[in-house]
Amino acid sequence: MNFPENLKYTKDHEWIQIDGDTGIIGITDFAQGELGDVVFVELPAVGKLVKAHESLGTIEAVKAVSDLYAPLSGSVTAVNPELEKTPEIVNKDPYGKGWMVKVKISNPSEVAGLLSAAAYRQSIGK
Repeated sequence: MNFPENLKYTKDHEWIQIDGDTGIIGITDFAQGELGDVVFVELPAVGKLVKAHESLGTIEAVKAVSDLYAPLSGSVTAVNPELEKTPEIVNKDPYGKGWMVKVKISNPSEVAGLLSAAAYRQSIGK
């Protein structure tokens, strides 16, 4: 299982790549594996204000429907348009083409509450 070192993680199985005041959010390799084949992703509208740990949308898979949670507070600046027609890219490339949402981070101090790759790996027993 792959957990890139340059990302931060949540206990709810989201990852965020932080570049200045922008964060790119998706779900982890572990999460997509647990969900199974992703068939639909519902994402927020651009401009929506989100708070850390609140639901951003949902991910529907063959096995279950799961919430996508915001790792950090901010405003949505983009959603991945590819997921509308090919949601299965979340399974194939969860850290690349399967990204879900971009946010402009409003509270950088929240980063301290996120997990490193090693801490996330430990939290899921991998």
